[in-house]
Amino acid sequence: MPKNISTLIVIGLAAYLVTFASAQEKKQTESPKPAVNPSQELSWGWNDIGKKLIAMAEDFPEDKYSFKAQKDERSFGENLLHVAYDCNIMISAMKGSVERIAWNEDSLYKKYPTKAEIVKYLKQAVTGGAELIKAQGDSGLAREFKFPWGNFMAHGLLGWMGIIEHAGEHYGQLVVYYRINGMIPPASRPKK
Repeated sequence: MPKNISTLIVIGLAAYLVTFASAQEKKQTESPKPAVNPSQELSWGWNDIGKKLIAMAEDFPEDKYSFKAQKDERSFGENLLHVAYDCNIMISAMKGSVERIAWNEDSLYKKYPTKAEIVKYLKQAVTGGAELIKAQGDSGLAREFKFPWGNFMAHGLLGWMGIIEHAGEHYGQLVVYYRINGMIPPASRPKK
C-alpha cells in the first residue's frame, strides 16, 4: 500500500476516534432523563420479556413445537404454555383471586394443541399483565395479595419480580432450543 494512502487511513481513523470520544464524553456530561414512575418501569420490563417470548412463539416452526433438548424436559410448546399459565396464575392472584387450576403439561397441551392456540394464550397472558400494571399503577406494587405458590401474603412488587424472572429463565431455555435447531433467536438477530 502506498505510504500516502496508509497515512490518510490513519488520519481518518484518528479523526473518527476523536469525534466518537467527544460524542461519548458529551453524553456523559449531559443530565440524564428523569426516571419515569415505578409502574412504568415495571411495564417496560414486563413488555420486554413478553415481546421476546411472543416473537419466539410466532417464529419457531410449528412442527418443532414438540422438540425437547433432552427427553426429561418440557417441549418448546410446553415451555410456552408453562410460562403463560404461571403468568396467568400470578396475575389472577394479584387481582385477588385465590383459585388455582390443577393442571399438568399434558392437560394444558391438550387444551392448546396448536401453535396458533399457544401463541394466542401467551399473548393473552402478556396483554393481561400489561393491563393490570397500568390499572393498578404505582399503588399496585405496594398492594398485598395472597401469593399463589405459598401460604403467605406478598406485595405486588414481589409478584412481578418473580414472574418476570421466571419468564426470563424460560426465555433463556428456549434460546438453547433455537440454537440446537440451528436457528437464531429473534432477539439475537441483527437489527434492521
